[in-house]
Amino acid sequence: MRRFLFSDPDFQSAFKAFLDERRGSPTDVDAAVAVVLEAIRTQGIEALLDYSRRFDKVELTAETIRVTAEEIEAGAAETPPDVREAIAFAAARIRAYHSRQRPANQAWTDEAGVELGWRWTPLEAVGVYVPGGRAAYPSTVLMNAVPAQVAGVDRIAMVTPPGKLQPAVLAAAKEAGVTEIWRVGGAQAVAALAYGAGPIQPVDKIVGPGNAYVTAAKRRLYGVVGIDALAGPSEIVVVADRNNNPDWIAADLLSQAEHDPAAQSILITDDEAFAAAVEQAIAERLKTLSTGEDAAASWRDHGAVIIAPLDESPALVDAIAPEHVEFALDNPERLSDRVRHAGAIFLGRVTPEAIGDYVAGSNHVLPTSRAARFQSGLSIYDFIKRTSIVKCDPVSFAILGPHTVALAKAEGLPAHALSASVRLPTGN
Repeated sequence: MRRFLFSDPDFQSAFKAFLDERRGSPTDVDAAVAVVLEAIRTQGIEALLDYSRRFDKVELTAETIRVTAEEIEAGAAETPPDVREAIAFAAARIRAYHSRQRPANQAWTDEAGVELGWRWTPLEAVGVYVPGGRAAYPSTVLMNAVPAQVAGVDRIAMVTPPGKLQPAVLAAAKEAGVTEIWRVGGAQAVAALAYGAGPIQPVDKIVGPGNAYVTAAKRRLYGVVGIDALAGPSEIVVVADRNNNPDWIAADLLSQAEHDPAAQSILITDDEAFAAAVEQAIAERLKTLSTGEDAAASWRDHGAVIIAPLDESPALVDAIAPEHVEFALDNPERLSDRVRHAGAIFLGRVTPEAIGDYVAGSNHVLPTSRAARFQSGLSIYDFIKRTSIVKCDPVSFAILGPHTVALAKAEGLPAHALSASVRLPTGN
């Protein structure tokens, strides 16, 4: 864990160097992924089954690679009742939140008499990647699939690594209306969604988090398909004053640190004694936390405490551009309203980031690695597209046509000019 004093003359350069340490990705990952993608593109299902055999130690066929409806039902039934209830509760809130994002079609006639507008249409097919292992979370299913369902996507295809599928994941899939699930993971699963492989038909866009190989595959396949984002390790910044319970703030910081040894948790406070109390609370919690090994590595290698005037916190948050930021303060809006770059903002002392991960209704798929400077979290807009509408009549075309001809000729495109000029009364 690093400690930074805002009053230190070297603060800006030292803090920038700290943030820059997290940039970049291994080139060997990208090279390995390139081989996998080409194999799936050229060999299809045979390569997919071979990679499942080699990487996942699972023997699958084109017939057994799909999770059956009976398996989905059985998994949902096996899920404890309180978890099923929580899944339904979360799904309803996510559905309600994203339904409010639905944009309206627009149409109008301008002063020239041209009919203009746009219309929104859902994507036809979307692939949802749901990780296995440490990240086999039902919330991942809900946050990716429910907005697609709300948008009106015709087909939602879910992929997840083979092995025993967690019952709660299957319960979440059922709640989100996902009936097409394939037991395949890694870069090969992303390639199968993009190119198609045997019974797996290609999709138009791929969403969902994954490891470095999944992320590298999405990066390489962008253009063949759309993607949501290039996910990096989880991040949280907590802005807190001395009036907080140190143990609460410690838990908030650990809530992201436990995701991954590469996750990052940062505390910004104006009180050194409070910072020390939070650090002590973290040390105590790490002794009993079941995810303590990963959380300890994250806090040790990537954590930070910044002692700074709270009025400086919006600028510091913008420099970090974090996935999540909490303002655990009275009147938090006074500072949060000045923040430009953050994936999600949590306001007040009793609004921990974990609420957003599960049941607030907002989406927990958020930009990482400073991408909040230019990118938003997952929303209904990731699953719809806008088409422009233009209609001229002879009168309005007579106004627009000559200017079209002039600009086309200026650009050296005579056929463009001709397609307009032939429609003018004096055209040739």
